[in-house]
Amino acid sequence: MQSTKPYLIRALHEWCIDQGFTPYLSVVVDAMTRAPAEFIKNGEIVFNIGLDATNQLQLGNDEITFQGRFSGKVFPVVVPVARVAAIYARESNEGMAFEVTESVLPTSPADSATKLTTKPSMLSSVEREPAAKSSPASTPAAKSTEGGATDTLIATPNRPALTRIK
Repeated sequence: MQSTKPYLIRALHEWCIDQGFTPYLSVVVDAMTRAPAEFIKNGEIVFNIGLDATNQLQLGNDEITFQGRFSGKVFPVVVPVARVAAIYARESNEGMAFEVTESVLPTSPADSATKLTTKPSMLSSVEREPAAKSSPASTPAAKSTEGGATDTLIATPNRPALTRIK
């Protein structure tokens, strides 16, 4: 059976665009991920995949491809859907986190020569600004709803905690 992950990524991307938000894609890099090495931090990279930031964006079932500008230079990006850790709106931190699984290794040596080989690590958190104070989207918290009930947001270690879309 086909995974729901690529469909959810496309839906949240469309939602971000419709709301006027900037969609960010958080990726845990592996040998199948093609991205500029100088922007990878601790085996992770976050891409702005908004319409103004990308060219030829393809949100496929197996991989996400686009051309992006990094320090003024165009770079073709390839991200296996299996390596996507989260998609979220930069402005509100609303989005969805996913389980990161291993992507299938290339069959030919020529394919693997073009891919980046950086040891992946788990995503620690998703925050708008590194210097920004902690927000409910990045820390576990209990919050009251209208009926007096409490929604507990549980942040799993090494996974981003994002705000629920209601």
